[in-house]
Amino acid sequence: MFPGWQQLLLVLVIALIFFGGRGRITSIMGDLAQGIRSFRKGLAEDAQEEADDKTTASLEAQETETVEVKAQETTKAE
Repeated sequence: MFPGWQQLLLVLVIALIFFGGRGRITSIMGDLAQGIRSFRKGLAEDAQEEADDKTTASLEAQETETVEVKAQETTKAE
């Protein structure tokens, strides 16, 4: 059973898309790798922002606690 001319044409077109003209597979893989790097960088930035937010929140909580303690000490001193 030999493939028809339409099937051969389809295979030829697909082969030209993947292997024809200036290394398309290489450029596709390069784009994929760049996308993965960007995704990882975005995840790292999100994690850093989250850590910064937690640090800021804990510093604000400490400042609030310090103000409350000073207010209590002032109240006791009076």
